[in-house]
Amino acid sequence: MRFPFLSDSPQLTDDEKKQYQLLVYVADVGEAEFVMTDDALQTSLLTLTRLLYKHYGQKAILLIDEYDVPLDKAQQAGYYDEMIDLIRKMFGRALKSNGNIFLAVLTGCLRIAKESIFTGLNNLNVLTIDDVRFEEHFGFLDREVREMLDYYGFADKYEWTKEWYDGYRFGNAEVYCPWDVINYVDQLRAEPDAWPRAYWINTSGNDIIRQFIRTAGQKTKREIEKLVCGEAVEKKINPELTYRELYQSADNIWSVLYMTGYLTRQGKVDGEKRQLVIPNREIRKIFVDQILEWFAEEAVRDAPRLDAFCSALAKGDATEVERRLGEYLEMTVSVRDAGARKGKKENFYHGILLGLLSHNEAWDIYSNVESGDGYSDILVEDEAEELGIVIEVKYPDGGDLEAGCMEALAQIEGKRYEKRLVQDGMRTILKYGIACWKKKCRVQAVRG
Repeated sequence: MRFPFLSDSPQLTDDEKKQYQLLVYVADVGEAEFVMTDDALQTSLLTLTRLLYKHYGQKAILLIDEYDVPLDKAQQAGYYDEMIDLIRKMFGRALKSNGNIFLAVLTGCLRIAKESIFTGLNNLNVLTIDDVRFEEHFGFLDREVREMLDYYGFADKYEWTKEWYDGYRFGNAEVYCPWDVINYVDQLRAEPDAWPRAYWINTSGNDIIRQFIRTAGQKTKREIEKLVCGEAVEKKINPELTYRELYQSADNIWSVLYMTGYLTRQGKVDGEKRQLVIPNREIRKIFVDQILEWFAEEAVRDAPRLDAFCSALAKGDATEVERRLGEYLEMTVSVRDAGARKGKKENFYHGILLGLLSHNEAWDIYSNVESGDGYSDILVEDEAEELGIVIEVKYPDGGDLEAGCMEALAQIEGKRYEKRLVQDGMRTILKYGIACWKKKCRVQAVRG
């Protein structure tokens, strides 16, 4: 529909003009003669390039972006075979022996060579993310990001920008995600003190991460822990997967995570093996958020256990709360990375507790709200029982859980976090200091 002039082009015959109209016409009910036929659809790209060549007297350039996305959607929705047939015929006719095009460029995450979509095409140059050709053109180089930040007066935001959006490796070049950098700078222009955000999350459903975590066995969960901790895992990469094969094994999903940018390469290419790492803080956030979402879904399946946890919390039974929380920590993927700030580690366990507490629908739960002389981690109000609970979470350096609990309780007392609960009419106040380190926890409680 971007080429309406083809309908009146003096270079085209009446029949050729009708061929163009068939591609863009939206038929009303009953106008069967205008309905798109299978053959017209399959030859649509070939037809369009031929008509453009005849109109301009110049060969067209054909650009097909994300050519494998229709296959991914078709696999999820149950019409994979039909889509394979359509794509094979449409691309085959447009790319094979088509004298109307000067060149064609296709981009996608998977090569899908096994699907024989490009049957008979022997003149394709395939460039993967490991190829050094065009390496720096897939993102912004460090000097380009510095120049951009300097230009707009945000040089002081360089470290934040690097921590959140750098780390991708194409060939031998390390680049920033351009979409993130542009959006962050744009945000800074409106809000100079804006904290970096995970802009890429909004462009993706993150279904791959979700599926990966939900199907992970114990070995894979330990490897996910290493990744979240900033460590590398060595994996064999298969660049020629089909969408049928993606979720047949965790080994295949590693390849997809690498080729879609959720993981990147550390060091040089070693045959089929790669040292894989999470590239930056934005992608780490995606992993952590999906881990917490998976944990919440798993925990809610065991209502009796959740009831017992909430009951122990309401009774002030610190020993039982500690035992129950420890069981849940054994279920999930721990956060023990040296690279993350202490507050970010505490936020992970904070998220787990919120997921558990939300099971009790009679409770009003507040997270990071102002109370007393600061912002408490978690406040719980049970109006029927006039019960208020204050929870402060710590991730103690060196794993000293006892010291972590004492620090948490001292902070509750020192900043008077119970003040809001008292103002809301809660007569019984329970204060919990909870310290977590890897998959271990310690819980201490005081009344009043």
